[in-house]
Amino acid sequence: MTILNWLTSKTELDKDDYYGDYVINRDYFKGEQTNWQYNHFRFEITDNDSIYFYVTDKEKILKTYRGTIRTTDPRNYNSARLIIEMEEPTHHILTSNPTTYRSAWDFYLVFKSPKFYNVFFEKGKWKPIE
Repeated sequence: MTILNWLTSKTELDKDDYYGDYVINRDYFKGEQTNWQYNHFRFEITDNDSIYFYVTDKEKILKTYRGTIRTTDPRNYNSARLIIEMEEPTHHILTSNPTTYRSAWDFYLVFKSPKFYNVFFEKGKWKPIE
């Protein structure tokens, strides 16, 4: 039973786990809209607690929105929750903090967008869609 609990328990995140590149998660919803979002939005969180949100046309960056990140106090939650503070004006995807969904092996971020409803991001490098 202990091994089963370990295999199925959710990953506990630290602030360092959020550092990296993020792309639209195309696994949950397939199709033209998701592919369009994938080719037009991505971001990175750097180890100096900066966030750079890119509006793109495939590999070309058209606009960059900047901000900073921090996480919740580790004494309040088992897993760090991401808090984003963007410079104004910002992009509509970043008007609220994301919800982090964790599994046993990884996590993904969901932003509530007033235009797109929920926008799903996962860690990963952008690559052209084949």
